[in-house]
Amino acid sequence: MLSNLVNNDWMKAATRRAVKTMAQTAVGLIGTSIIISDVSWQVVLSASLLAGVTSMLTSIAGLPEVSNDIND
Repeated sequence: MLSNLVNNDWMKAATRRAVKTMAQTAVGLIGTSIIISDVSWQVVLSASLLAGVTSMLTSIAGLPEVSNDIND
């Protein structure tokens, strides 16, 4: 599993997933505020970064978009 970390295809796919997850988290948190001035940007940034780290760690288990011989 950890050999994935040196694989360029895995790194690209995992990074793409992490960025999408971070964006989805940010949009979800921003959407909870009634007006844009009510947004707690520190909370949005913190939660988005945590979501990105979690996504990268989850991707270590394997990514369906990367061939199976790399994930095993």
